Amino acid sequence: MNNFPPGFLWGASTAPHQIEGNNINSDWWLQEQTVPGMEPSGDAIDSYHRYAEDMELLVDAGLTAYRFGIEWARIEPLPGRFSRAELAHYRRMIDTALGLGLTPVVTLNHFTTPQWFADEGGWLGERAIERFASYVTEATTILDGVPWVVTMNEPNMLAMMATMRRMMTAAPDAQQDWQSPTVDQDPRPQLSPPDTQIGARLVEAHRAARDIVRARTDAKVGWTIANRAFVARPGAEEKKRELEYVWEDLYLHGSAGDDFVGVQSYSSQWVNEDGIEPHPASPENTLVGTAYRPDAIGIAIRHTAEVTGGIPILITENGIATADDERRIAYTGEALQHVSEAIADGIDVRGYLHWTLLDNYEWGHWEPTFGLVSVDRQTFVRTPKPSLAWLGSVARAGALSALAH
Repeated sequence: MNNFPPGFLWGASTAPHQIEGNNINSDWWLQEQTVPGMEPSGDAIDSYHRYAEDMELLVDAGLTAYRFGIEWARIEPLPGRFSRAELAHYRRMIDTALGLGLTPVVTLNHFTTPQWFADEGGWLGERAIERFASYVTEATTILDGVPWVVTMNEPNMLAMMATMRRMMTAAPDAQQDWQSPTVDQDPRPQLSPPDTQIGARLVEAHRAARDIVRARTDAKVGWTIANRAFVARPGAEEKKRELEYVWEDLYLHGSAGDDFVGVQSYSSQWVNEDGIEPHPASPENTLVGTAYRPDAIGIAIRHTAEVTGGIPILITENGIATADDERRIAYTGEALQHVSEAIADGIDVRGYLHWTLLDNYEWGHWEPTFGLVSVDRQTFVRTPKPSLAWLGSVARAGALSALAH
């Protein structure tokens, strides 16, 4: 029996651009219309209008928390021009969650920005911190009663995407068809490491946002880090530490003084003396080409706790891209065993939010399915998978028993 502490949060996570649809003022929307090989998000899965139904699915299953984002490009479609209607929309989402008994975990920035912000130079623009701070200040007007606020999702992945975008802009003639940053398999090249200059700017932006949220709300505030769960081959320990700094630790150090840090992990990667080893082709690999490694979340939790010195951890994403829901249950069951073991060893883990609630738009393409719920993209009908009820049964028991998986 693997037990979880009282008050442990159980739920699922989503990102606004991936589920809402028609986020036409964002930088991602423009990319989708202009970059070769990119599938458009279009209506996505219409959660902009169907959010209450989505939240009810969580509650009916027995889950207690929902991580969702608010979309900067909707709230501030032009510089300094804030939409009261959009702020009211997201406040209705918060009220719906609270009314259903769900703990809302609200993300202020999940990769996308307004197109005008990108045109100003994005996160390296001269006014980037000022612009983000202005948006966050406005966003705090709707956050009353929200206990958890994430300033930014996966700044290390955001820095990597910004690095890729800058390279594409610098060499447009060399541009190839779009390769989603969430896909990690041959024959695509290894992902470009995130530029530490961009990373340092994101740390600055996070801390500015954190201070505003703290001054204007009662929420716990932090950000979420994509953890690669690196494991060193013999003799590659120094190379592993070097890569960890570029990919993770710069951002984990940026969590100093936060109320929590979000851990997000899906798979693990080996590091040899030359660098990160590509995931070898295998029938066991996931739909995004990563290795089947449910132990990755345990590696991620322990590394995060070591680097941050024990800041409370909220698992804000963990899941698997698979069309086989029995495999999703098996993966999640084993992952939760590793979470329970970390808690038993004294690491302060406050909750587990599965990625993701709904099969959705996966940053440039639609094929990978991570959801606990499938969605018909023509009718938007939601169909819960057995994994949703399974995770709810674990949440209700507060334990992962032999019978639960």
